[in-house]
Amino acid sequence: MMKKTVCLITTGGTIASQKNASTGHVTAKLGGAELRALLGSRLDDVELLVDEFMTVGSFALSLEDAFALACRIREHLADPRIDGVVVTHGTDTMEESAYMADLLIDSEKPVVFTGAQRAADEPDADGPRNIGDAVRIAASSVARGLGVLLCFEQEFHAARDVTKSHTSRTDTFISAEHGKLGEVDGDMVAVHRRPVFRGKIPASRVETDIEIVKLGIGSSDRFLRFAALNGVKAVVIEGFGRGNAPPAVTAAAIDLVKSGTPVIMTSRCQRGRVKPIYGNGGGKTLAEGGVIFAGDLSSQKARVLVSLLLGCGLGVEEVRNEVERFGL
Repeated sequence: MMKKTVCLITTGGTIASQKNASTGHVTAKLGGAELRALLGSRLDDVELLVDEFMTVGSFALSLEDAFALACRIREHLADPRIDGVVVTHGTDTMEESAYMADLLIDSEKPVVFTGAQRAADEPDADGPRNIGDAVRIAASSVARGLGVLLCFEQEFHAARDVTKSHTSRTDTFISAEHGKLGEVDGDMVAVHRRPVFRGKIPASRVETDIEIVKLGIGSSDRFLRFAALNGVKAVVIEGFGRGNAPPAVTAAAIDLVKSGTPVIMTSRCQRGRVKPIYGNGGGKTLAEGGVIFAGDLSSQKARVLVSLLLGCGLGVEEVRNEVERFGL
C-alpha cells in the first residue's frame, strides 16, 4: 500500500513552547522539524512534510493571521501529492482559526488542528500524542469530507462546534451538546457522526474591525456607544440566556443597526441557541430593532463568520441571511 502524504503546518503555541530557566517565561520556540522529531518512528507509514508558517502563542494572532493560515492550508490541499493537512496551533484561539479555515476551504481532504496544554519540555507533555493522532486522522480515508477538524485527547470535533472549556486540563476541548465526531484508538480512526454541511464563503479578504461585547448584570451601553463613535464595522453581543440584554444595551444596539452597522446576538450560555422571545427590552425588542440572532454559534465563532461575510462586501440584510443559515 502506498504511503499517504500529510503536510504538517506549524504555528507555535504551547505544543511548541519551552520554559526559560532564567525568566520563568514559557514561550513558543520549537520549529516544525523539531515537532516532527517528537513523533519518532511512530508514523513511519505516513510521509510527513513540514511547513513552518510561524512560531507564536495563539493569543497573539489576529483575524488576518487566521485568514492567511487558511489560505496556506488551501494551497497545500491543491497539491495532488498531499492527502491531508495537520496544523499545530495554540489552544487559546485554535477554535477560531479552525472555524475560519472550515468556512473558507472547499476540499474533501482532511484538515486537522491540534496542539497541547502542556509545554514541550514537560515530562508528561501531551503534544506528541496529539500530533500523532492528528496525522493519523489526516491520512485516513474515513475522515474525508468531514470539514475542518480539531483533534485532542484521542477525540476529534467539528470546527464549528468545538470550544475550549478548561484553562489547563488536557481534555479541554468539547462540542457541548453536539458531541465529538469520533475518536482515535491506536492506528484506528472511528467516525461516530458526520456534521451538517452549510456551505463555504468565497471571501478574498477578512474584515477585522469587529468587536465582541460580553454582558453581565447591569451592563451599561458605554462600550456599544464607544464602538459606534469609533466607526466599528460590526458588533457581536454575548448576551443573556436566549439573547437578552439590559434596556440601555438594547437601545444602543438598535441605534447601531439604524446607522447601518450589523449587530449580532449570541448567548453567554455554552449550550442552546438564541431566539427572540422576551419583550420590554429583551430579545424580541432587539430582533424588532434589526439585531441579528446567531443561532447556537458562540460569540467568537459568530465574529469569525461575520469577518468573512463583510470581507465579501455583503450588506446588513445579506449578513443577516448568512448568519441565520450558518447558525442553524
